[in-house]
Amino acid sequence: MTLPAWSWRLAPALLVCLAAPAFFVARIPWLGWVLLAGGLVVAWLIERRDADGPSAPDDDPAAGGIRRPSLVRDLSLIAVGLLIVSVIDLKAELDNLSMLRFTLALGGAVAVPYVISRWVYRDRAIRFPWRGGGRWSAFQWTWLVAVLGLGWLILPFYFITSGVYLNWPVVDTPELIARLFVGVGAVGIWDELFFICTCFALLRRHFRFWQANTLQAVVFVSFLWELGYKAWGPLLTIPFALLQGFIFMKTRSLTYVVTVHLLFDAVVFLVLVHAHNPGVLDGLFLV
Repeated sequence: MTLPAWSWRLAPALLVCLAAPAFFVARIPWLGWVLLAGGLVVAWLIERRDADGPSAPDDDPAAGGIRRPSLVRDLSLIAVGLLIVSVIDLKAELDNLSMLRFTLALGGAVAVPYVISRWVYRDRAIRFPWRGGGRWSAFQWTWLVAVLGLGWLILPFYFITSGVYLNWPVVDTPELIARLFVGVGAVGIWDELFFICTCFALLRRHFRFWQANTLQAVVFVSFLWELGYKAWGPLLTIPFALLQGFIFMKTRSLTYVVTVHLLFDAVVFLVLVHAHNPGVLDGLFLV
């Protein structure tokens, strides 16, 4: 199916994705609910108009019976995920109750849309291609090294000079350091499962790559903002979100994008330990 360069279907998708900054940046829940509801209603109206109008070429049974995926259904899956995440405070905490709350909410935001898609809508819109993409190329291995280098160069300067490391709890015992390591890694994996394999994959069924990637980046960056990547953090998280979408499109490998993310988060973890414990790891970073 050839996707148009412009479509009114972008309007409801944008409304649904703008619910993320409403929930996670502005912290206005009712605005997020209104945007989600508005996006789904507009999507339904557009699909109803299209159904009542002349058949589109891709809807012509004579053309092989290929039908356009339902925008309402796909946006509803993103909306469900956002609603589930929005019920918790995303402030990073390492106590048992907070980690359980994160596990249930973030896990539910991935699992519930998948279950609805698979067994209610009876399609396979959401997939997790751990074995996709084949063998990694020399460029892919080189990019992994580059991610470590860029993280080592940029992240200490960002976290420490901006003071955003204070958005994460103090980790000054082996137990807290271990909890931070698990938490940072788990959230990093979840990011790719939800923002890339769910949001981006669903949007890609309706829009061209750059449109779908921009929309998922709005959701991705908004979540990271509330998680703690504030100050001038979007200057880092926006390119990162867009690159992850691009890498996934090129490689079709969830394993690879998760590896990239975990390498980046490994540096984040070390920087947070360094920032909260002056004198520890001083020789590892420039700041």
